Amino acid sequence: MPENTANNVDLASLMQRANRVLAQLEAWLPPAPPEVDWSAHAYRWRKRGSRGWLDAVHNISKIKTNDLQHIERQKGVIDRNTRFFLAGKPANNVLMTGARGTGKSSLVKAMLALYADQGLRLIEVDKSDLSDLSDIVEQVRKRPEKFIIFCDDLSFEEGEAGYKALKSVLDGSINDSGDNVLIYATSNRRHLMPEYMSENLEAKHQPDGEIHPGETVEEKISLSERFGIWLSFYPFKQDDYLDIVHHWLHELGCPASDIEACRLEALQWALERGSRSGRVAHQFAKDWAARHV
Repeated sequence: MPENTANNVDLASLMQRANRVLAQLEAWLPPAPPEVDWSAHAYRWRKRGSRGWLDAVHNISKIKTNDLQHIERQKGVIDRNTRFFLAGKPANNVLMTGARGTGKSSLVKAMLALYADQGLRLIEVDKSDLSDLSDIVEQVRKRPEKFIIFCDDLSFEEGEAGYKALKSVLDGSINDSGDNVLIYATSNRRHLMPEYMSENLEAKHQPDGEIHPGETVEEKISLSERFGIWLSFYPFKQDDYLDIVHHWLHELGCPASDIEACRLEALQWALERGSRSGRVAHQFAKDWAARHV
């Protein structure tokens, strides 16, 4: 066989082997993240391996501010802060804490429904992905829209990586690029981390103990203090709960006579669930409407 022909055969064989190796490597590697659809109004931060991207959400939950009853002060505060944000004025990161089902998450979604046409956008980030906050901020830094990074049901245990990442962003990147990014978070804990009775007892200096135990307590509350606005949400009184039931029944097309007749069942429904919340009221209204309309 001529030398040139032998060399060509060896090269072709080498190329085939290289292609097979590359195909195997590509099967193991995650695909490249898709391009961001900047026409969307809401996004979720998705992860595949070490890569993250903004995944557009087109079917957004529709809720209006009028659907949120008996939290008028909270609505007023977050609406004012959001309007300042859209107008390019100084605005604060917001931490909403308190009773479950009282409208914390719904209030953030209502802001999007109200102001999406004015350039407001929402990015939902799971607690497990908070270590990527700086990457998210960098992706949207030069965009003309205004982005609220929404962290729902936020709380931390000792040593979680997301705690320091969120603290760093609240202190640094968010403030530096505050013209188009804010963080709105909800939590059942006002201080976002568990506190223990032993931390509030009189400090005792043991040979292997911490020299300044009070600083541990200060560290636990330091994250929540980095939110400029705290909004507290409380369980509803009985009459307030019934008002919310009536609102949703009206929205669902129930006649006034049926709305008045549901009082006893609505109270029993709340009693069985151990809560007079807006969520429970909405759930009852859907059940009642399905049975009577």
